Amino acid sequence: MPLHHFLDLKDIEPAALHRMVTDAVSRKTGRLDLPKGAPDSDRPLAGHVLAMIFEKSSTRTRVSFDIAMRQLGGAAIVLDASTTQLGRGESIADTARVLSRMADAIMIRTDDHAKLLELAHHATVPVINGLTDLSHPCQIMADLLTLHEQGKPLAGLQVAWFGDCNNVLHSLVEAAGLFRFDLRIATPAGYRPDAATVSAAQAAGAHISVTADPLAAARDADVLVTDTWVSMGQAHQEEKLALLAPFQVNEALFAVAQPDAVFLHCLPAHVGEEVSAEVFESPRSLVFDEAENRIHAQKSVLLWCQGLLG
Repeated sequence: MPLHHFLDLKDIEPAALHRMVTDAVSRKTGRLDLPKGAPDSDRPLAGHVLAMIFEKSSTRTRVSFDIAMRQLGGAAIVLDASTTQLGRGESIADTARVLSRMADAIMIRTDDHAKLLELAHHATVPVINGLTDLSHPCQIMADLLTLHEQGKPLAGLQVAWFGDCNNVLHSLVEAAGLFRFDLRIATPAGYRPDAATVSAAQAAGAHISVTADPLAAARDADVLVTDTWVSMGQAHQEEKLALLAPFQVNEALFAVAQPDAVFLHCLPAHVGEEVSAEVFESPRSLVFDEAENRIHAQKSVLLWCQGLLG
């Protein structure tokens, strides 16, 4: 039986991704009458262990995967690069082979997509992409669940992205092709998304456009999305922020969007930079729903990886 790695959305059949979203909806609904922190009514991963490798700091990924495993009846262990042999030169290949003997799945959050691919190549258990410099598929699964909860059909949805083009956007582009929603990307020259990723999504049926006009991207949009513009320690922050300032998600953009348009952001946010305080704190902001939904979406990812979703 082939391994079910969860590396990038484009590598997974759309039907499987739809099953994950549907399962996540069901599992979240099934917890409505359960006390906070209680396990799910069924515990399909009892006795299973998820090894989590963190080469980049994390709040939501660390907590959501840990809670997801607990609610499914399993357990998770955290491996920080600074406190393991990875930080002292042990290879990704050897780490993959060792952890495959001990754990049932491996999640990695790293700066280099090549490390994820090497880990999956040598692992004999499923590997999950918790974030790389290229993509963030688990975040997009939580976003799709969040939009589903709002009663927004994914096919034909008008989604607009603003600002920097990063790993979250690349996964969103892949999702546009797989779930057939339209994506308008507003970004300055020099910050365009990866052309090959866009072309592949367009070939899969997505309508994707890139513009330097944020108002044009926001017009009649159902969803407005952005992410942090600068990372810790990134050089030339002042120049980048000045260039991206016209792409802030604010009331002016929502004024031309659909009346029931919503706002998404994977967090952490720099309020006042990529999003105004008025939008971030408004009822249209679903950012904390997104954060919670990482738990439920990742439960379904974990079950799919173990071959338990068909």
